[in-house]
Amino acid sequence: MMRVYVYTREGRDLVRGGFELADSATVADLQKAIHRKTKKYYPARQRLTPFLDWLDPQVLNPKNRLKEYTELKIGEGNELSVEFKDLGPQVNYRTLFFWQYLGPLVLYPLFYYFPVYKIFGHKGERVIHPVQTYAMYFWCFHYFRRIMETFFVHRFSRATAPLLSLFQNCAYYWAFAAWISYYVNHPLYTPVSDLLMKPAFAFGALCQISNFYCHILLRNLRKSDGSGGYQIPRGFLFNIVTGANYTTEVFQWISFNAATQTFAGDTFVYVANSIMSRRAIAKHRRLKKLFNGKDGRPKYPRRWVVLPPLL
Repeated sequence: MMRVYVYTREGRDLVRGGFELADSATVADLQKAIHRKTKKYYPARQRLTPFLDWLDPQVLNPKNRLKEYTELKIGEGNELSVEFKDLGPQVNYRTLFFWQYLGPLVLYPLFYYFPVYKIFGHKGERVIHPVQTYAMYFWCFHYFRRIMETFFVHRFSRATAPLLSLFQNCAYYWAFAAWISYYVNHPLYTPVSDLLMKPAFAFGALCQISNFYCHILLRNLRKSDGSGGYQIPRGFLFNIVTGANYTTEVFQWISFNAATQTFAGDTFVYVANSIMSRRAIAKHRRLKKLFNGKDGRPKYPRRWVVLPPLL
């Protein structure tokens, strides 16, 4: 048997006297023991690292045995020390993605199918232009596809995210959906010419298909349980762009906005591009740092980050 002491970041005992566990106990066993004693701290909201390792703390893998981490050992005895951080209330990633995508899928058609504009004082007859119909189908297909990918394609490295993310993401997606749909489907909306609208939607559809294929390639980099660590993405657009999944998404929305042309859409493209570009840059740096050609690791190939030839 071994005794594991769990300390908070302030240095106090989480549970007085620690936990007595079998020598073969894993990090997951310790997390379950913490949950049994505290109730509030279920495993998903626990972050366990070596005690007093503040510079570059290594998060303990639930699947590993505690004794594999030699830095946890205290003195000569059969005792280990672990630092605990409460990550706060968590939400399953699939739940998070489902709700953030369901809002746009439901809200956008409301402005297309129902006379909601009468609520805002508009009394004239509404003429539905072809671009408004194409835009509605394009929009709904995207978010329906993303929901299906959430349940049948994506493999997550972590099972949960902070609960606050649910409210933040829903506010972002739902608000933009209502704002864009309001103006694209407005009775006073003036459509662009077919010479611009049809090629824009055609290119956008190609980007949607490409985005789906990029997600399939990323899925294959992880095992079914989400494990597998970081790997160099290869194939299709990943051979030239690190964030090919973001690239196809950005160009998809640029195409949508080229066909519809509203200020709300311009704003959405700008904000979405900013968010996805930051993610792509962070991923690019992480992969270059990890695959540096040293200690037998491959060297990360030279690639664009997200928006060739600009970035």
